[in-house]
Amino acid sequence: MPSAEQTLSPFQKFDPQHLHHYSPDEEDDDDKMSPRPGIATRASDIQASEPLLDDTPERGRTETNYEGTREVDARSRRRHQMRSRSPSDAAAELATKKKYLLAGVFLVLSLVSFVVQTETAVYIQSTLGWKKPYLMLYLTHGSWVVIWPVQFLVLKLRKPQQPIRTFYNAHIHHIKTTCRMIMVGTVHLTASQHKLNPLPMMFRRIVFITCALTIAGSTWYVAVNMTTPSDLTAIYNCSAFFAYVFSIFLLKERVRTDKVFSVIVACIGVLIVAYGDSGDVEKGKEVEAANRTLGNLVIGVGSVMYGFYEVLYKKAACPPEGVSPMRSVIFSNTIASSLGITTLLVLWIPIPIFHMMGWETFELPRSDAAWLMGISVFANAVFSGSFLSLISLTSPVLSSVAALLTIFLVALTDWMWTGKPLSATALLGGLVISSAFFLLAWSTWREMKEEEQRSVRKKDDDDDQVYSDTDSEEAVGV
Repeated sequence: MPSAEQTLSPFQKFDPQHLHHYSPDEEDDDDKMSPRPGIATRASDIQASEPLLDDTPERGRTETNYEGTREVDARSRRRHQMRSRSPSDAAAELATKKKYLLAGVFLVLSLVSFVVQTETAVYIQSTLGWKKPYLMLYLTHGSWVVIWPVQFLVLKLRKPQQPIRTFYNAHIHHIKTTCRMIMVGTVHLTASQHKLNPLPMMFRRIVFITCALTIAGSTWYVAVNMTTPSDLTAIYNCSAFFAYVFSIFLLKERVRTDKVFSVIVACIGVLIVAYGDSGDVEKGKEVEAANRTLGNLVIGVGSVMYGFYEVLYKKAACPPEGVSPMRSVIFSNTIASSLGITTLLVLWIPIPIFHMMGWETFELPRSDAAWLMGISVFANAVFSGSFLSLISLTSPVLSSVAALLTIFLVALTDWMWTGKPLSATALLGGLVISSAFFLLAWSTWREMKEEEQRSVRKKDDDDDQVYSDTDSEEAVGV
């Protein structure tokens, strides 16, 4: 009986609808773990035509040369040559460089977008008088829902020749496969693991992550009109310390002296910026100073929760080590949109309750507040997508300390916006935080290189064991 491939006409064999499309990103090497249909069949046909026993002296034999010494097995020589020029090593090095490049791009995007979001939110509430912290939280976090459609459109534009339905099915399969990797904790899925349904598990995790994010984010919007933008950014980004603590317990991260030192230095810089100029408050602004202290306390609670949210996201919704950078970014944006959908479907419930209780009357922004709110919402969506991708590519600790760089940027923006020059403490705190970030980045890079070297050594040891077992079997005639 003819096979399915033989029944196709010559034109159907090259039709895009009959070709296998596994992943929407061409750079994703993780998809190689599932062989494409047709390849295994052709390979088996080729192997079936070869004899089971080969009489060539190079196969499992050794010979004595004219000098009387034993000649090294030809297959062993090829093995060492292939190891020194392994394509997998070159691909791993290329993937690492790509990860660093993407992390740098998302770092810049997150810094710029966070500054824009902070300044617009402060101006809307403090100057224009539209003080609706919960509604602002609902609108900004709900806007994340557009991240996945934008990503899907960008990926589709990279492959205009592929039918939309085929591309959509491949994209959904790509996301579900990543969910299964998270579910089992490995990139190498077995046949039974490919059949798992990861949606219920991911739904529960997304709801849990949304709750942690909402608590942390609400404190930011409550304190935004109670304290200064520099203090708001400084204390909120002190979550780096709590992210490191949670990483030790939840991610089983090793305690490294250089990392601990970097986080402590960063927190010292935060304290310098937040409280170094507290004595400069004028006597006529005692009420403002009191509100500033209360706002700092509120945002301190949010700092702890945000550190927990970052580590929880890394543990529950990030692909395991070994996936390609593009797969991590694609899945991070998908999770961001899922958080936005959860926000829109669930977190509208407190809005009418707050309105009836008189805690926050429902009122949409108008005039200047409306278009500035649109800018703030857009900046928050860019920041969230970039920051989640940065966490997935690196670590919660490095991402949190990187976010501390916004302190100096916000202070510079305040200077250009209000004309108030930078204080000596703000400048000193910014330099301390920047130094801590670069020290932590160097420590993280060194740790990643050590992990990569350990993985290579483990792989070589496994290969040596496999070849040793094979040679032993051949020696006894198996």
